[in-house]
Amino acid sequence: MTSLGKVWLVGAGPGDPGLITVRGAQLLADADLVLHDGLVNPLLLKLARGQCERTARIRRDGQAIVPQTEINERLIQEARRGKKVVRLKGGDPYIFGRGSEEAAALQEAGVPFEVVPGITAATAAAVYAGFSCTHRELASAVALVTGHEDPTRDQSRIDFEALARFPGTLVFYMALSRLPDVCTQLVSAGLSPDTPTAVVCHASLPTQQVIEGCLGNIAERIRQTSARPPSLLIIGECVRQRNHLSWFEQLPLFGLAIGIARPEEQAVDAAEQVVRLGGEPLSMPLIEIAPVDQPQASRIRHCIERLADFQWLILTSSNGVSEFFRHLRLAGRDARALAGIKIACIGHATARKLEEFGLTADLVPPVFRAESLADELIRHSFGSKPMLWARASRGRDVLPEWLKNAGITLEQLTVYENRDVAALAPEILDRLRSGTVHWITLTSPAAARRVAELLNAARISPASLATQFASISPTTSAAARTAGLQIHAEATAAEWPLLLEAIARNNALRSSTH
Repeated sequence: MTSLGKVWLVGAGPGDPGLITVRGAQLLADADLVLHDGLVNPLLLKLARGQCERTARIRRDGQAIVPQTEINERLIQEARRGKKVVRLKGGDPYIFGRGSEEAAALQEAGVPFEVVPGITAATAAAVYAGFSCTHRELASAVALVTGHEDPTRDQSRIDFEALARFPGTLVFYMALSRLPDVCTQLVSAGLSPDTPTAVVCHASLPTQQVIEGCLGNIAERIRQTSARPPSLLIIGECVRQRNHLSWFEQLPLFGLAIGIARPEEQAVDAAEQVVRLGGEPLSMPLIEIAPVDQPQASRIRHCIERLADFQWLILTSSNGVSEFFRHLRLAGRDARALAGIKIACIGHATARKLEEFGLTADLVPPVFRAESLADELIRHSFGSKPMLWARASRGRDVLPEWLKNAGITLEQLTVYENRDVAALAPEILDRLRSGTVHWITLTSPAAARRVAELLNAARISPASLATQFASISPTTSAAARTAGLQIHAEATAAEWPLLLEAIARNNALRSSTH
C-alpha cells in the first residue's frame, strides 16, 4: 500500500526569485511535483528537482485557465499517490491567493499539508518602488484591499466610505481593470482627488513600471500607458517618498533583457548575477554538455591511474573541473591522488570551481587566455615530465601548439563532450524579432560563431536587430566581427562579472546621451 504523501502551500514572493524564503527553496529542491501558478518567476523552477507544471487561474498570453476545483483535486490525488507536492503560488498563499481554499480542500480530504508564507505583492511593490507604506510621519496603518471581488457575489463587501476615512495607506490588489471605478468611488466617498497615488506593475521585476499621479488623474495617466497586470494601486502620502527613496530602477542593468549564451548548467550563477543587478536573464544555450562515451571513460580511468607521471594538471573550464573530479571519484580516488602534481587554471572562475573540491590552483595566468596560460606554463615547467590537459571535446588548439614549440609534451584528455544545440528556442527568436532582447553575451570565440550561425539559420540578420552584443575578450570580439556580429561592449578581463560591468557602462553612457 502506498503511503500518504503531503502538500506544501508555498509563497513564491512577488517576482524577484531571490525573495523566496529559505524554507520555500528547500521544499522546491525536495518536491516530487511542483504545481505553480502563472505569476511564479520561471527562474525559481530551476531550484526544483521534480516535475513542474503550470496551473494558471488567470488567462494571460493565450494560456488556458485551470479551474480551482481541478487544482484542488490534483493536489489531493498526487498526495494520495505518496508524492511530496509543492503548490507554488505568487506572493503569499493566503493574501488574495486562494491558498486557504486549497488548504480547506486538503483538510477535508484528510491530506496532510503545511503553509509556507511568502512576501506579498503589496510589500514588494511599495519597497521596490521607493515607498514606505507605514512611515511613522505619514501613516500608522495600511489596508490591503482586493480590486477584483468574487464575480458570483451579489453585493460588494468593500466599504468605500470607511476606506476614504482610513488613517493610512490603501493598497488595492488586481485593480487595473477597475481602476476608474475604484478611484471614482473613493472620491465620491470623500477622499481628496489630490491624494498622492501610484500604480506599480510587475513589482520587483526588471519590467517594473511605476505610474505616479493623484487619485483624480491616475486613471487617465494609466490609460495613456502600456501598463499591464500584475499591478497594485497604492494611495497615500507615502507615494511622495519615491522622489528620494527609489532604488530598484537605479540598479545598473535595470530593465535590460540579457541573453546568456552559455550551457544550461553554467547559466544559473550567471543568471543570478544579472537578477541582482536589476536585469532579466534569458537562457540561450548554444551547446549542451554531455558525458564522454564508455571507451573514452576507460581512457580517463587509465590516465588517472598514472597521475604521478605528470608535472602539471591543466584545467580550462568549470565543466572540465567538475568532470575530471567526477571521473576521479568513479576511479575510487580523491584529491590525494594529486599530491605530487601542480594545478593550473585558466581564470578565476575555473580556480573557484577547483576550490569547491578543496584545492587551490598553483597557477592562474594574469590574462585569462590560452596564450597567457601557455606562456606561464612554459616559464614554470620543471623536469621532463609531460603535462595533462583535462579538456572539452572541442576548443582552441593554442595550448598544445605553444607547448609543443617549447619542447613540452602535452597529453590531452577529453573529459566531457560539447554538442551544438539545433536551434535557438522559439521564445528567444520571437523576442529577438520583437526587439525585446537588449543584449546577448558572448563568452568564447566558439559562442560568437555559433550565435551567428543560429541567427543565420533562423533567417535573422544581425544588422537588423535592436539587440547589442557584449564580448568577454578581444579574441571573442575578433571572432564575432569575423562572423558578422558588431561588438558594443567588451570586458576588461575575461570574467563574467566584468562582462556585466561592460554592459552597465555602455548602458549608462547611452542613457546620459539621451
